[in-house]
Formats: sequence, structure tokens, C-alpha cells
Amino acid sequence: MITSLMFRKLAAAAWIAVALSGLRAQEAEPAQEMNPESPYDNVQVLARAMQLIRQDYVDDGKTSYRDLTYSALRGMLAELDPHSQFMEPRDFRGMQEDTKSEFGGLGVVVTMEDGALTIVNPMEDSPGFEAGLKPGDRILRINGTSTEKLTLLQAVDKLRGAAGEKVTLTIQRPATKEIKDYDLTRVIIKVKSVKDAQILPSDDPLDLKVGYVRITQFNEPTAGELAKALDKLEKDGMQALVLDLRYNPGGLLSSAVDVSGLFLPQGTKVVSTEGRLPGREYRTTTRGGKTRTYPVALLVNYASASGSEVLAGALKDLKRAILVGETTFGKGSVQSVISLPDGSALRLTTAKYFTPGRQVIHQVGVAPNIRVGLTQQQEFDLLESRRDPENGATRKVSAEGDPQLARAVDMLRGTLIFADRHQIKKKNPAGKGS
Repeated sequence: MITSLMFRKLAAAAWIAVALSGLRAQEAEPAQEMNPESPYDNVQVLARAMQLIRQDYVDDGKTSYRDLTYSALRGMLAELDPHSQFMEPRDFRGMQEDTKSEFGGLGVVVTMEDGALTIVNPMEDSPGFEAGLKPGDRILRINGTSTEKLTLLQAVDKLRGAAGEKVTLTIQRPATKEIKDYDLTRVIIKVKSVKDAQILPSDDPLDLKVGYVRITQFNEPTAGELAKALDKLEKDGMQALVLDLRYNPGGLLSSAVDVSGLFLPQGTKVVSTEGRLPGREYRTTTRGGKTRTYPVALLVNYASASGSEVLAGALKDLKRAILVGETTFGKGSVQSVISLPDGSALRLTTAKYFTPGRQVIHQVGVAPNIRVGLTQQQEFDLLESRRDPENGATRKVSAEGDPQLARAVDMLRGTLIFADRHQIKKKNPAGKGS
């Protein structure tokens, strides 16, 4: 006698058998000998797979040749490394807008960390910055959609959009485990890359003048803007400079090389690349005018990346600047952007950066000469202090509460005092006084 339970088991077994017989029928076609290095053989496999998906996949709304092609390209590039990406036409246009210092969005620099969408830093004067988002915050949801299965490019696409649109970010702050929704409005973000140029306040009886300038990222006008800021500080009597690259995510390589040219002689090698194709050297040009020779300290931290690391590595190796702070991010690979016929593009890693001293940057970073860390509270206070004052007032930068800046200023003042004493000794050698 067959019970109800036995009947269900028999029915299930019969269903599985039918399904497996269907699979075996699909696999019955004999495999062909194919050359794994032949583009023609392998494109044939891809084309056959796309044909079968178009023919048999249950949801025909997902099987246009364009959708399948784009999905295949996304998968191919994602398998290579975290920085290689396929960009649909709108993503490619968005990337081009970034380099012009203006784009629509929330103003947060993000990365994937342990599989979670994580804020590296909120850009100043942006909705994310004004809302109080912090480095290390994890974005769990964007407008209610989980970020768990999104690629970095997909997440960035969701963060961007038309100015005036509202976006809700669900944020988890690892330090407190607190989960909170932030309601933000997209704006056209105009990135001012050179900020806070000033002579630092001091109670130094020697009245040594140490200047301070911050570069937020490297874009087309950065070198020209920095040159103007330095010209003004030099007229004000600046004797040494602190150049702040903390939280600078990089930008255009050409811009970082041009900024290097403000501190190095013409024709100096700043960075070189090596990959499958012949390597290339990037050298300083006359762009930016005169070369500065006064002492320089660079402030760097874990969020100083890409172009920041090129500049930091060059000035460190060539003994043109002392680095103070923390080891940098370690984004030292070259992505070449190659446009495709339909307006899409490949962002393909084609080489790695090497500093003038042949030090690799990628996944290693640039180590500081003087290591100084910040507590989490000091870091939050530093970011909070970067809010622009109301009524157009100039923000006053101070080393108080900023151990990295304080250490850089002390080092530069010591350098100036030593240089001054050395000059006096040269002019008045021992035993030849009057």
C-alpha cells in the first residue's frame, strides 16, 4: 500500500529524474577540441551561450543582446581587479564630468571594504559633509535598496543623479554600531581643489613664517590654483610650507605631475609606469612657472590615494619634502580609459606606478618619514574644523588639536633654524671673527 508520504517522495523523484534527463539532453552534444588562446574559438562559446540564453531563459525582458553583452563585460572586468571596470555610456560621461571639477551627487568618496560599501571621506561643502557623515561609515542601503550585492560602480551610479533629487542613506557607524537614516539632496558639486592658503599663527619669538595649503583633489586647474596661492604666500614672507594631502583621493595624473613641477627642476622624473606595454616616464615641465626651493612638509594619511601618492612618493624619494602622518592608501595602478563604439568604455588596469626611487605604490602605499597618528576623535574634530565659516570668512587653520600638523610645523621651524645657523657659520667661520 502506497502512503501519501511515499507518493510525494515518488513524485519528487520523478520530477528530479525528468529535470536531470533534460540536462543530459542539453549536454549530449559532443564537446569540440578548442584552443584556449584562440579568440575565435572562445568568442564562439560566448556567442552560443548568449544564443541559448536568448532562446530559453524564462524572463525574455532580460535577454536583449545589449543587456547580455554589458553583463558579460561587467563580469570580465570585475574578475580582473577592483579598479578595472566596464562603464556604460552614462557612467563614462559621469567620469568625464568628474575631471572637470563639477558633477551632481552627494559628495562622498566610497570604496568597498570587506565587502561593504564604505565612506573613505565626505567631500567638503557637500551634502554628505554637511550631514555629518564620517570616514569609515558603512552605507547599508540607498533609498531602501541594499548595497550588499552592488558593485562599486553600481553603488556610485545610485548615489549620483539629477540635482535637487532626494536620497536616503542608511548608515552604520562601526564605532558605535548605530544605524541611522540620513536624508540628503543631490546638488551640483563644484570641487575647489586648493583651499585654506595662509600663514599659520605662531608665538615663535623668531617670527618664522610657515605657510599652509590644502589640496582636496587633483583636477585640471589644480596646479594653476596652487601656483597663485603660493605666489601670494611668498609675498607675505612665507619661509616654509605645509602641503596637506590628507583625505585627497587623487584625480588626474597629469595634474599631480604638474603640481610636482612647482617644487622640482624642469625635466625631473616624477613617476614611471610598467606593465605589458612599454613603460612610460612622467617628468616635470615648465608649467607653473618658477621652481620653489623652501622647505616643504607633506601631510598624508590612510585616505591619501592615487595622485596624492604620486606627489608624496616623488617629493619623498627626491628628498624635496618630509612626509608626516600615516602610510597612504596604496592605489598605485594605472587605469587606461578606452572608449568603445557605442559610447561605453573600458577602465582597464594597464600598469603600476613606481616612484623615482623604484618603490611600488600599489597595495603598499607611501610610508611617512615621521609617523604620527590621530585618534578617532581627533580625526572627527579635524573634519569638523574644515567646515567653511559663515559670511565668507576665511577659515583659520591651527595646529592645536592636530598632532600631525603640529609635528610638521615643528620640523619645518627646526629646519629653518638649522639652515640659518649654517649660513651664519659659513659667513663667519670659527677663528675668523672680527
